[in-house]
Amino acid sequence: MQVIDYKCPNCGSSMVFDSATGMLSCHSCGRNDNIEQLPDPLTRNTFSEDEAKEYHCTSCGAVLITEAETTATVCSFCGSGIVLGDRLTGKLAPAKVIPFSIGKQEAMRAFKKWCKNGRLTPNGFMTADRVKSITGMYVPFWLYGLNNRIEVQAQATKVRVYTQGDYQITETQHFKVYRKINLNYAKVPIDASEKMNDELMDKLEPFPYEQLKSFKTPYLAGFIAEKYSYDEKELLPRAKDKISEYVEAYIRSTMSEYTSVSYTDKHIDTRLQQADYVLLPVWVVHYDYNRLEHTFAMNGQTGKVVGKPPISKAKVTAWFAGISGISFLSLKLVSWMMGGGFW
Repeated sequence: MQVIDYKCPNCGSSMVFDSATGMLSCHSCGRNDNIEQLPDPLTRNTFSEDEAKEYHCTSCGAVLITEAETTATVCSFCGSGIVLGDRLTGKLAPAKVIPFSIGKQEAMRAFKKWCKNGRLTPNGFMTADRVKSITGMYVPFWLYGLNNRIEVQAQATKVRVYTQGDYQITETQHFKVYRKINLNYAKVPIDASEKMNDELMDKLEPFPYEQLKSFKTPYLAGFIAEKYSYDEKELLPRAKDKISEYVEAYIRSTMSEYTSVSYTDKHIDTRLQQADYVLLPVWVVHYDYNRLEHTFAMNGQTGKVVGKPPISKAKVTAWFAGISGISFLSLKLVSWMMGGGFW
């Protein structure tokens, strides 16, 4: 087993990844190191997944108890950011990572601003400090490259309506249509963590995949990271389902010149070309309100927030009453105009 705690060469304090600078930083003496120039300890060792799972913090010696999926965490005794190296090697090693670009304080400010924009949330939703926790987490994703080989046969029509003399003429032409399509989709994201809500993760998209970097463990320092719960084969059906509506839309777009289209035969063969295991940055916020815990997620690169805030029944009622009142006034105005107000 291996616990990786990046110590500052100057003062010996634990170093963490700084989302503002993209460097491995020491908050004690201010030293910054370029991650791309640091040796990665995982490249020098290999580990067995069957080793005993007992870890000790290298800063304070505390025993670390983590769930089996955790690959990076923060010591609850001294606060040091540590990486569990034996859980990031072999087939468990990510290929790429998108580092955080939004820090904790910036994430908190963005979250509070987002909450205040909710017109139907209760008045007291943000009047007190109800944030239970805010956690920077690298969530495991598979990025799929999918090839679609498509063959479609259909009956189609083109309808033209025109006037000739005193007659309106409708002219209908009938066609047999055949399409053979080769369609590729790259970087289709599917979250691979059993803990994370799939709907919540889907709504966080898109991530800026141009920011993908080759994986190095220092990017995880100071954050929590999870390893995948499902491999690429187990999640392939979800990836196929995710692109299905886009495939259908593309097929329809190739026949847009027709008035109507009726498929007589359609065959779609979707094949896996590539699947890359990557870690994507997510801020997870747990928020207490009215004795209930609400969970929100923020894209750690774009700042996009998703989640379901509490709804004020009184505000909903007032909103509907306002809409009804406006509609009633509009109807009265129309009646007055039709009755002679402007005639």
